[in-house]
Amino acid sequence: MKVVYSDKHQLHDPQFFIVRGKVRRSNEQPERGARLLAAVRRDGHQIVAPADHGAAPRAAVHTPQYLRFLETAYARWRELPDASEEVVANVHPFPGQPCTYPEHIVGLAGYHMGDTACPIGAGTWEAAAWSAHCATHAAQLVLDGERAAYALCRPPGHHAYVDRANGFCYLNNAAIAAQQLRAAHARVAILDLDVHHGNGTQGIFYRRADVLTVSMHADAHNTTPFFVGHAHETGEGDGLGYNINRPLPVGTGDAGYLEALRRVFLDIRAYAPGALVVALGLDAHERDPYKGLAVTTEGFGLILAEVARLGLPTVLVQEGGYLSDDLGPNLASALRGFDSAA
Repeated sequence: MKVVYSDKHQLHDPQFFIVRGKVRRSNEQPERGARLLAAVRRDGHQIVAPADHGAAPRAAVHTPQYLRFLETAYARWRELPDASEEVVANVHPFPGQPCTYPEHIVGLAGYHMGDTACPIGAGTWEAAAWSAHCATHAAQLVLDGERAAYALCRPPGHHAYVDRANGFCYLNNAAIAAQQLRAAHARVAILDLDVHHGNGTQGIFYRRADVLTVSMHADAHNTTPFFVGHAHETGEGDGLGYNINRPLPVGTGDAGYLEALRRVFLDIRAYAPGALVVALGLDAHERDPYKGLAVTTEGFGLILAEVARLGLPTVLVQEGGYLSDDLGPNLASALRGFDSAA
């Protein structure tokens, strides 16, 4: 399988993160990319650099205001007297109340940043843009005839909304890949396997019928993003029925996960998409720092083998999966499982 990778991801090294009120270094560290790259190299996958696909793919998903904010936020923030090294939002509009789009960078940060887990540093924009190029390039490889391609995206993307960063994510790579695939396919499905609900992806496609969004994740009653990710959220307007959430009890292991996966495959097959995007979160692992689910390393191989048996052109987009000795082996198992059944 071809692996699309850019070393530009290393430019993004977020420091600010709050865990239960305590400031810590972010879990979304550059070493994640290094470990994932080492794993695909060990298994002999062909590694290709993405082309610069320009602004159009990200602009097909995100608003101009938001993209302008991401590109300029750091420089504008650093012009403030006594500003921090990273852009961190501290004030947000209140849902349901009148809201005027702000002009001041502090207001813009609060408008376009959903939480404190997405600080913007000097290299964040460039890293996020090239992460999106990786997803676009992998989608283009599949459009050009590859059975599957893996985009080693960092920073990840599935929490990013059309106009809001959130949860380590800035540009929604899975959504960008799906939109790219729509150039040749009337219907595309996104299957999100991250331990956390793909809330940004859900938000982007919630009123659309041309992209089916399916998210399997630890129950959002007990883990972030809390406010969305519940089974009753099924879409609105034209998208009613085209958003499927399958929250799993915290601690679900291989057997329970595979059982739930086979049920959502019935929905995906009924939708009959022309292509599939897999938001490949490896943080469902039993020893991942987030410990929401308990999938084993071998389990990732079984899961991706089942995905491959759908028989669809497939773009695998890296999402979560955090630092542990199991991160590289988890990716290796997933890709081996897919290749064995493709």
